[in-house]
Amino acid sequence: MTGILPVKKPAGFTSFDVIGKLRGVTKTRKIGHSGTLDPMATGVLPLFFGGATKCCDILPLEDKRYVADIKFGIVTDTQDTTGRVLEEHKSSVTKDEFKALFLDFTGKQMQLPPMYSAVKVNGRPLYDLAREGKTIERAQKEIEVYEIKLLEFDEHAQTARIEVFCGKGTFIRTLINDMGEKLGCGAAMSALERTMAGGFDISECYTIAEVEEMMKSGTFEEHLIPIEGLYKGLPRLILCDFDKRLYRSGVPLELSKRGWGGVSENVAVFDEQGMLLGISRMDEEANELKLIKMLNTDK
Repeated sequence: MTGILPVKKPAGFTSFDVIGKLRGVTKTRKIGHSGTLDPMATGVLPLFFGGATKCCDILPLEDKRYVADIKFGIVTDTQDTTGRVLEEHKSSVTKDEFKALFLDFTGKQMQLPPMYSAVKVNGRPLYDLAREGKTIERAQKEIEVYEIKLLEFDEHAQTARIEVFCGKGTFIRTLINDMGEKLGCGAAMSALERTMAGGFDISECYTIAEVEEMMKSGTFEEHLIPIEGLYKGLPRLILCDFDKRLYRSGVPLELSKRGWGGVSENVAVFDEQGMLLGISRMDEEANELKLIKMLNTDK
């Protein structure tokens, strides 16, 4: 059993809860996921079964899209409404004031990972330290927000809903917290749905109940997306049998010697029989094909 299945994570489950549930449903131990979601969040969670778990950390499309609800006037320790309220402020944010912020929070920027997150420091997730009442110094990380759209705004209730299109590693609740800080009244995330991740849209995702039905009907494996499907957007590089043996042995392949190149880019490497061997990068400067990840899709 090897392949990828985009699942719609329900609220109240951690990403690992979903894996645990589906291990029981599918009778499969080897399951991985990409892109951790908070328990309160819902939406796209790509799951990797069997040999496909090797692909968890090399998705060709790492941009994500979210829909988030916001409550103005509060600051919490978790930056969302599940946490302990640290501050409450009278809020009178207008729609125009809020929309005026979007330009400041679009583009490349530095973001401080929240204490309640899965980011690890010295091997320990920050949320473990936060639960012990500790706050430690964290390094800011560069993120990129491509677009923020206002979907709803209720001036009376002081709530809003936004859509965020962003790059890997962006914390939406931190983005909202920082917006609230700039407005001077505070803000916390009250709901979050990931509508796109790993190249999958929410419309392509299956619920846990639907997976259970697939298992009962014996059609589960028919719904698994082959590993090759993940990399259909990458250029294909086909190796002859001789180069295939070198490649699988970890021997760098010279680009110029084989007439390859022209631009540095990631490629999906196949053999002449159509088997995906791995993902590599054509490095023009080094004049070699550099391995990113070896994939054994025949096992």
